[in-house]
Amino acid sequence: MKFAVIVFPGSNCDMDMLSAVTDILGEKAEYVQHYETSLAGFDGVLLPGGFSYGDYLRCGAIARFSAIMSEVIRFANEGKPVFGTCNGFQILLEAGLLPGALRRNESLHFVCKTVGLKVVTNKTNFTSEYAKGEVIQIPIAHGEGNYYCDAETLEGLKANNQIIFTYESENPNGSLANIAGITNQAGNVLGMMPHPERAVEELLGSNDGLRFFKSIVANYGKVTNT
Repeated sequence: MKFAVIVFPGSNCDMDMLSAVTDILGEKAEYVQHYETSLAGFDGVLLPGGFSYGDYLRCGAIARFSAIMSEVIRFANEGKPVFGTCNGFQILLEAGLLPGALRRNESLHFVCKTVGLKVVTNKTNFTSEYAKGEVIQIPIAHGEGNYYCDAETLEGLKANNQIIFTYESENPNGSLANIAGITNQAGNVLGMMPHPERAVEELLGSNDGLRFFKSIVANYGKVTNT
């Protein structure tokens, strides 16, 4: 596969993402700047963490109007894999590719640590390399990771098996229902606050994130969210 790593003004995890895919996973990846207007030749899209446009409005609210986002939305609507972590998750929510919103952490403090994540389902193209119910260790680093949605949306997420990761033992930001990561109903767009690209080799403290990216590659082209 060939991945596009979208770079916005203020992205700071783009190099982590590119390195995880190329140096560790052994796939192809290139940076695509926010002002570009084409994703031709790419098989997957990765939106990294950071502080796009300085988070001066809401996190991801300005990035959502970047030129490349029309292409990301088209890409997603065609059923191709799109993944956003941290600020990337915020951008996907602002763009309407995922339901709900992210608010300030319940503590009102920036939180940076490794947390336990439960793999709620492994029947997705992002989690097939994990065991259902497995608890993995993935780092977080965010100030606005408190996931929220209304009751109707939450019931829909549950009914459609769109809740993919939940925080285990500790909820570091106050997210509703301990939600750490969700997909769209089609299953080809996933957003999560934790950073799997920062957990791809033991030198980083955990390699539990590597299987996340292996899942995407292993399932490319298959039906999602079965």
